[in-house]
Amino acid sequence: MTDVIPNSTAPMLRLDIVGAIENERGADADFDAKLAEAGDNLVVVDFFAVWCGPCKMIAPKLEEMAAEYPDIVVLKVDVDECEDLVAIYEISSMPTFVFIKNKAKVESFSGSNAEKLKALVLQLK
Repeated sequence: MTDVIPNSTAPMLRLDIVGAIENERGADADFDAKLAEAGDNLVVVDFFAVWCGPCKMIAPKLEEMAAEYPDIVVLKVDVDECEDLVAIYEISSMPTFVFIKNKAKVESFSGSNAEKLKALVLQLK
């Protein structure tokens, strides 16, 4: 995905792509480490695919929310690169957003409804 920069240096932006950085631990360990780093902040996990039209449509809205609400952590998980995470979270369509707080899943939904995404962020953060 060309419009998202992993480990962005933009101020207050907490957005990262899981598995984008090659390491010997693998995507699962990378994901777990990012959840641990988030502490008690809300984590919004965007399960996406680079070929998914609705994923591309909602990506800019998600980036805006990440900038607008610096206390949330946004993780983007490429379903084609992180099959174990897809299985763990039972992802069957894209985009799917999984909301995690204190390492526990608290909510999820599928689709590119930006209003619903924002409402859940505000409700859960």
